Amino acid sequence: MASTPVNGAQAVAHKLLNEVVRTPDRRPSPMPTHLSVPGSGHSTPRVIPQEGTSGSGYVAPTFEGKEQQMEAVMDGIEDKGFIPPDFVESEVKWFYNELGIDDMYFATESVEAIVTHIHSLYAAKVAAYARDDKRLEIRLDKEAADHAVYIDTSRPGVSVLDGPRYEQRIDTKYLNNSKGNAGYRVESFRSTSPLPGSDDQQLRCYFVYQCEFENPNPGETETDVEKIGDKRFLQKATANTKAIYQQALEVAVERTGPVIEWFDIEGSRDKRLVVGYKQGSALGMFSALSDLYHYYGLTTSRKYVEQFSNGYTVMSLYLSPLSGAAGAKHPPIEASIHQIIKEISLLYCIPQNKFQTLFATGRLSLQETIYAHCVWVFITHFLNRLGNEYTALSSILNPENSAHAELLSKLKRRLRAETFTADYILEIINSYPDLVHSLYLSFANTHYVQTRGKEDDFLPTLSYLRLQIDKVQTSEELTDTINKAVVNDHHEMVMNSFRIFNNSVLKTNFYTPTKVAVSFRLNPNFLPPSEYPQPLYGMFLVIGSEFRGFHLRFRDIARGGIRIVKSRSQEAYSINARSLFDENYNLANTQQRKNKDIPEGGSKGVVLLDFKHQDKAAGAFEKYIDSILDLLLPPSSPGIKDPIVDLHGKKEILFMGPDENTADLVDWATEHARARGAPWWKSFFTGKSPKLGGIPHDRYGMTTLSVREYVLGIYRKLNLDPSKVRKLQTGGPDGDLGSNEILLSNEKYVSIVDGSGVLVDPNGLDHAELLRLAKNRQMINNYDVSKLSQQGYRVLVDDTNVRLPSGDLVYNGTTFRNTFHLRSDIQYDTFVPCGGRPESIDLSSANKLIVDGKCIIPYLVEGANLFITQDAKLRLEKAGCILYKDASANKGGVTSSSLEVLASLSFDDESFVKHMCVDANGVAPEFYNRYVAGVQKIIQNNARLEFEAIWREHQATGQPRSILSDTLSNAITKLDEELQNTDLWNNIVFRHSVLSEALPPLLLQQIGLEKIIERVPDNYLRAIFGSYLASRFVYEFGAGASQFAFFDFMSKRVAKANAQTNGTVTL
Repeated sequence: MASTPVNGAQAVAHKLLNEVVRTPDRRPSPMPTHLSVPGSGHSTPRVIPQEGTSGSGYVAPTFEGKEQQMEAVMDGIEDKGFIPPDFVESEVKWFYNELGIDDMYFATESVEAIVTHIHSLYAAKVAAYARDDKRLEIRLDKEAADHAVYIDTSRPGVSVLDGPRYEQRIDTKYLNNSKGNAGYRVESFRSTSPLPGSDDQQLRCYFVYQCEFENPNPGETETDVEKIGDKRFLQKATANTKAIYQQALEVAVERTGPVIEWFDIEGSRDKRLVVGYKQGSALGMFSALSDLYHYYGLTTSRKYVEQFSNGYTVMSLYLSPLSGAAGAKHPPIEASIHQIIKEISLLYCIPQNKFQTLFATGRLSLQETIYAHCVWVFITHFLNRLGNEYTALSSILNPENSAHAELLSKLKRRLRAETFTADYILEIINSYPDLVHSLYLSFANTHYVQTRGKEDDFLPTLSYLRLQIDKVQTSEELTDTINKAVVNDHHEMVMNSFRIFNNSVLKTNFYTPTKVAVSFRLNPNFLPPSEYPQPLYGMFLVIGSEFRGFHLRFRDIARGGIRIVKSRSQEAYSINARSLFDENYNLANTQQRKNKDIPEGGSKGVVLLDFKHQDKAAGAFEKYIDSILDLLLPPSSPGIKDPIVDLHGKKEILFMGPDENTADLVDWATEHARARGAPWWKSFFTGKSPKLGGIPHDRYGMTTLSVREYVLGIYRKLNLDPSKVRKLQTGGPDGDLGSNEILLSNEKYVSIVDGSGVLVDPNGLDHAELLRLAKNRQMINNYDVSKLSQQGYRVLVDDTNVRLPSGDLVYNGTTFRNTFHLRSDIQYDTFVPCGGRPESIDLSSANKLIVDGKCIIPYLVEGANLFITQDAKLRLEKAGCILYKDASANKGGVTSSSLEVLASLSFDDESFVKHMCVDANGVAPEFYNRYVAGVQKIIQNNARLEFEAIWREHQATGQPRSILSDTLSNAITKLDEELQNTDLWNNIVFRHSVLSEALPPLLLQQIGLEKIIERVPDNYLRAIFGSYLASRFVYEFGAGASQFAFFDFMSKRVAKANAQTNGTVTL
């Protein structure tokens, strides 16, 4: 579906290029755009009158004392004696009357401040005479606690990359952090006349004021500008301006992304652009907009940024075409305004991209630089940095040899970290803007859709025109172009990765008119099998202004949680960024093995917050989800969600759930999917609140119930008294897994490590105090230290130089916390990691836990995902540790999620609300409570079955439990897929017999098997059928069971089916 002229669009394109001035009586065809939503009754553009000061839509209150103030300013300047007396009056009147400064400034500033400003301007004029080029440069700034003034020399339509960069400073210091009463509004004016001695320079003035709201604390849904507006704004704005802002706010609060609107101004070619969005969701937007309209040969006479106390920002810009020869080089404003409103949505996603300089200088377009930014992110994760030499070496060395395995592990980590750093890749891309342009054209030619017909003059946008003018190269031609342009192999690898990216994108929202982040559905076939042996089914990459994220799955029908990764320091962020994809892949792979008992395969989503946006978790999550929905849902609103090119060609549904830092965001995702019209909104997210029919994992301890079965299984097999077992736990009483582990256990805790620090007492931590923290979900920094024994201590992450009871000195609390689980001087029997970063124990650090050839941890149940690397697990087991890995131990959550979805699919909407949704008073239906209890029993039973199978196999074969866990998972998965494709499914009697055993008894009683079969999709039921039979066989007979054992197993099943129906089922 590459872009080709549609319905005569090519002819329209030529007409557009040739048109300079539209006839006055001609209006564009009405069409829905960003602000217009179905049923709103509005369409754009609309014509607005020229009203207020210079047609701005603002009327500054008259400053009655202006004349007297001007006299006082003249007196003050004469007293200083810096400006010759003959020039004082002319300089003052020029300042007061020619710069377009309204009376609000003069009413706000003192006489002394104005005198200083005029002196600064005059000094700049004097300095200009000393310059060889005689150019006048005025740079003036004054920053006070509640307001600021900036005045700068400005050439219309030109972005200045050096100098003070006042707009960037306003963004950074005032607008990016605007929130509530700490918000700031901005007014900016361009002088109407050029500076003395210059035909192409004017003054640009910026005035920043701290907001003072009519109502600083409005309700969440309040949109009345008279109640949420700033007092200065309400005083100055005309009724029409208030109405425009009112409408923008009403739409913005219903939206995840920006509202973008434009208006024709009566009697001129000028346009008024209005952009509204949630505060803090587009940092750097004010200055980035200037680069955007400058690129299209436009300038602004006035700009306003207004804050509202309900948490929204509205910007208003008055755009004019450049005059003379400068303007003739650019498309007419009537054409470029359409491109600008399209690109503001792209700009909102990434206001300040890594190639902003190439855009600001006009070297590349905004689309090209944001495309390059996205590919740069792609390259940092996927450039094959290991090379053929590493592959050859890994085939020679023996991975069973711990020394060889450790060497390969360290070499892999170093190659990935040091060969191609993010900065080095950025430097290479910056060297080839022409290549970026050619590669972008190839991408655009595939994914840009010309959506409108010939009836609209202006709809063939400039993006489309570029494709008609420039030659689009084939993949082979691009390879040749790259090879001729690059200077060495490293550069070739980086630039060729653009081509790999282009070939891998199956669909993207890059050209969708409204979006909040840029998302790509990628074909994962480019991944090297040597590094990623288990092939992925699907991959999404999402890039926003505050984050980047992936979603990976191993089957079409797959389930897994979404986690948000935060970074405590810049160094931690760099490490997290390097390992992001591998962590996501390994988590999804673990999930695939963990999901052996349920019909869905494994998936996972990971969102990494940029280091400067650690407080933007909720906003990043919302953008991540909305951008993925862009690629899952068909377009429903022309001009808002337009059709996209879909090279995948199949409908996709993702099943997601909560994970680290997302448990409280699940309800929003569910409601948002419903609001966007997703037919599968009920099953989109699990772990949602009970009012939406969810079964929260943390409230009912679903994941912990599974982990606990493995802990209790070890105690049962070894006849241990739990109350006498000493225990270490990472992941504290504030988390889901950690708090529930404390609530369900009765061991003697000797240490707990969490985000706040380390808590230790060799004599046992006070159990009642731990229960208090767990019930209140509080970290150990809230532990009552008076309950510690003399040997006990607590070290928090911010502590330094702490002396322990043993005499050891802790220099840094964070380092002590991060490495505490590797200390060999702490005596304990059981270690249950319930939290912590992936690979907290790798092959290298595992050696610290082995003393004299024996592991100092007798029993370890890995509750936290990927806490220990596989090679480290094998090393610990070899040294005597009884270890059960994450893929087996913590599968309770996925079982709960799967059964939650099964209920939503089995009930019709009315019955679902009646039986599965908790009412407004918090009262749960009787069925809901019984169903949750049934889910808990199923989780415990599945965990017990797998524990016994692994224990039995280990006793019989001596194989490590970590290997047996994977072997069982793979055997179940393989047999599951084979069973689904046999004729057994087609035998109705046998099918019903298996489903009546596999489905929860309570659902069968309430709904009946026939209704469930009628409502639940056939492929989902088939997956239940296969996974249930496969897991029961493997748990009973083991992964290496013979064909005779399977025949015996199936014969008993067939006999049972025949007994139930008096029918005849044969194998």
